[in-house]
Amino acid sequence: MKVLGRLGAPLLSSIFLFCVCVGMWVFGVYGVVCLGESYLIEWQFFFLCGVDWTLPVIVDYVSVIFSCFVCLISGSVCLFSVSYMDSEVFIRRFMLLIMGFVGSMNLLIFVPSLVTILLGWDGLGIVSFALVIYYQNKKSLAAGMLTVLANRIGDALLILAICFLVNWGEWRFGFSVLGNFSMLICLLVVVGAMTKSAQIPFSAWLPAAMAAPTPVSALVHSSTLVTAGVYLVIRFYGSLLGSPEVLGVLSKVGALTLVMAGLSACCEVDLKKIIALSTLSQLGLMMFTVGVGYPVIAVFHLFTHALFKALLFLCAGSIIHFTGDVQDGRILGGIGRLLPFSGGCLVLSSATLCGMPFLSGFYSKDLILEGAFSGLNGGLEVVIVLVGAGLSLVYSLRILLMGVFGQSFGGCLLMFGVESGYMMVSILILSIGAILGGYLLQGVWVSVSGFDVVGTFGKAVIVAITFMGLLYGVISNLGVWKFSQVLIGGLGRFLSSMWFMGMISGSLVAGVGLKGGVLAHLQLDQGWMEVFGGQGVFSVLGGGISGSYLAQSGGLLVFTRIFLVTVVLVLSCFFILSYLRWSFLGDDCKSLRLRGESRMPC
Repeated sequence: MKVLGRLGAPLLSSIFLFCVCVGMWVFGVYGVVCLGESYLIEWQFFFLCGVDWTLPVIVDYVSVIFSCFVCLISGSVCLFSVSYMDSEVFIRRFMLLIMGFVGSMNLLIFVPSLVTILLGWDGLGIVSFALVIYYQNKKSLAAGMLTVLANRIGDALLILAICFLVNWGEWRFGFSVLGNFSMLICLLVVVGAMTKSAQIPFSAWLPAAMAAPTPVSALVHSSTLVTAGVYLVIRFYGSLLGSPEVLGVLSKVGALTLVMAGLSACCEVDLKKIIALSTLSQLGLMMFTVGVGYPVIAVFHLFTHALFKALLFLCAGSIIHFTGDVQDGRILGGIGRLLPFSGGCLVLSSATLCGMPFLSGFYSKDLILEGAFSGLNGGLEVVIVLVGAGLSLVYSLRILLMGVFGQSFGGCLLMFGVESGYMMVSILILSIGAILGGYLLQGVWVSVSGFDVVGTFGKAVIVAITFMGLLYGVISNLGVWKFSQVLIGGLGRFLSSMWFMGMISGSLVAGVGLKGGVLAHLQLDQGWMEVFGGQGVFSVLGGGISGSYLAQSGGLLVFTRIFLVTVVLVLSCFFILSYLRWSFLGDDCKSLRLRGESRMPC
């Protein structure tokens, strides 16, 4: 009972979330997906200046399935936390933050209004900051500040978009926006979504957020925080169709983020950062898919990605937890023999990530590549997407070769623990989803989006590019280290630093802002604003009060001085005014004489 009292919060939270997931899958999927119906429910609060202030709730196949997946992954994370956070004193506080995170995400999913969506949007930002700094050290604080500052940029852009939407008197998104500010509104929404989904140049905060506990990383980087920007762009897609320029920018930025994150993951050695960079790469792929005109396929990939990426994080967390908090890939190795269940599920999730046929990742990734081939896109964008798809297999194999099949360079076996039953159950649930999720969802998306017809040559190119990453495994197993050193040795620092995105969006922006704030504080707050503001006004008022007190002291000498000073001031003003008057009259007379219009003496 004592153990149940301490671990009751994560257990009850996981049971509650699993029940919500099952109920939503049984009733919601049948009532919305199978019947093909969508519902929009609105509650009107008040009517002001010709505008209805309402709380709309949208129930369609996207929101229902997305919420179901969020509850499933959150329940697995809570169950995983029973063993992972067993030594945590404030476990109830941790679970309260997790439940607040899940509630904010569900509010963002079901509310299609830009005004009310800010509740869920800001809730995600605030709770994510609290979760990233949960360990309360300098590294966590720096990562949390970078995370919250990047998210605040998106908040400000969404508020500006709401201000421009006042012209329409309507804040529900997803409808066509026409008018003078339509392109500007679409651009603000897209850039705001890019900040939340860590697209270039806002990519530095996502790897830095790995300072949070592993259950938080599994939840944040799979189905909640990072996918909020993608979900917002997909929901706003009906308005983005009126601004094809914005969609073009979105596709190019997504393709660059895909390649940048993939190359960085191929040169990283930290296990959690490799998985975080793979998340960033898949987010770039989703943004590219939306930009080229396939939002339905992007939603499909978002759901399948949530399943296998949460599984990948939980497997990595289990390995880190039972190997003495070791996550350096140069030390890890031999996990398949020491932790067979976690190692096997890590192999399964990595295979799903690289698009192994008939697993969940295969269905959505194949649809994206087929859409890129069959769509009216530029040749360079297609090449970039194919390169990004090939890189996914490379960094997936790096995870396996470092952690599962490689040689261990760590300490003795006494550092290793025994796999927990709670962790095994949570990992098993997500493993079933990673295997069957794509198969179960493909019927829904094929019926919605139809088929993309690609020729035999296109299919062959897709297969070749997808499995070209196997060359990396062959090179690594043959031990041809000289080839890899010559090939990527000089570019290693550039690639592993995410093309210096951390310096650009982190050190440069934050450093300039902090230095500017210190300079403004010294020169304005403690400088001119003190002279003309609080201290200056206080000094002037103090001098005036002292003079008034002196004038009212009642001494004869003081009254005489005041009288003489007053007389001198009055006479001085009189003489000055008289001089100005006669000088103006003299100038007028002189001008009249010059023009010959003077009829009286001046």
